[in-house]
Amino acid sequence: MGTPPVPSSPSSPSSPSLPEPVTEAGRDGLAALLARPERALVALDFDGTLAPIVDDPTRAFAHPDALPALARLAPRVGVLAIITGRPAEVAVRLGGFAGHPELAGLTVLGAYGAERWDAATGSLHRPPPHPGVAAARTELAALVERSGPGVLLEDKGNALAVHTRTAPDPAGVFAALREPLAELAARLELALEPGRFVLEVRPPGTDKGAALTALARETDASAVLYGGDDLGDLAAFDAVAQLRESGVPGLRVCSGSTEVAELAAVTDVTVDGPAGVAGLLSALAAALG
Repeated sequence: MGTPPVPSSPSSPSSPSLPEPVTEAGRDGLAALLARPERALVALDFDGTLAPIVDDPTRAFAHPDALPALARLAPRVGVLAIITGRPAEVAVRLGGFAGHPELAGLTVLGAYGAERWDAATGSLHRPPPHPGVAAARTELAALVERSGPGVLLEDKGNALAVHTRTAPDPAGVFAALREPLAELAARLELALEPGRFVLEVRPPGTDKGAALTALARETDASAVLYGGDDLGDLAAFDAVAQLRESGVPGLRVCSGSTEVAELAAVTDVTVDGPAGVAGLLSALAAALG
């Protein structure tokens, strides 16, 4: 049986144009990426950036334009990576990243960088389970059950996420759960990560900023692009700023939404959600020839 083809992207324009960064540092980052793409690192969040936010997190598949755009861009840049809070294997499945020769250089860093999947080998490396996460499972299940209809518990293996998006009052339930989840996380020596109607408890010491910085150092990147949509991406945007200070130009891309509008203020380019991110990636690939 042959390798499944990357689907075409009929909704993408034939000659997409790159958006103009609104900051000087962003313009410098884009120029550096275009000048030396073979040493550039392009890293992206998954949910809300490559995949639309949906009510059921198990069905958060990548936007139909995302995979073709990634396949076009991958051979044209030094490193292409996904950095996500999801387990790496889940992001690979929802993104449809396996089995495509065009994506042989793709790296997926899951669990905020604690897990790693490499497309070239199909190998997956993950840390041992954190005892605090195991201890939190029963307590969180009971807390979710008491929180009323529409509150969902997503078990990510080495992290647990409580979703309130489908509750009758998503914002109210989110606010009510924040303090007890913070107390639980502190007691079990876990970190609490708030997001778009989701509260996640996970092992401490991992975040997207640390993952991005480590990958940039590992690959000796001469320019970095990072795209994200949520509060969990702020650490990665901060890492781009720190890399700039150390002499590595960078571009921060916001996958814009009305739910986390404040991210546009700390980034260089804002596009319209996952469709806009896919369009930017296609434009970048076209600009690189």
